[in-house]
Amino acid sequence: MSKNFDGSHGPSTLTVKGRDVRLRTIGFVVLAALAIWFIAANTGSVTIRLWIPTVTLPLWSVLTVTLVVGIVLGLLIARRRARR
Repeated sequence: MSKNFDGSHGPSTLTVKGRDVRLRTIGFVVLAALAIWFIAANTGSVTIRLWIPTVTLPLWSVLTVTLVVGIVLGLLIARRRARR
């Protein structure tokens, strides 16, 4: 286990409304909120070339698919590392 800045062991936590919340969780919530805001703010259409066909889609849908693919790949890599 690693030591925290205060010399204690275990994950870093912060008390929010009487509950201990891990800093990793807070960071995840902030990043998720920023991603949702970014996707919602980009509503224009984009043209994407997929090998042969060219499609026009709303940018928010392209960003959402990219986010989901990134999350799935991250989870698969984390699961693979946990097995080792």
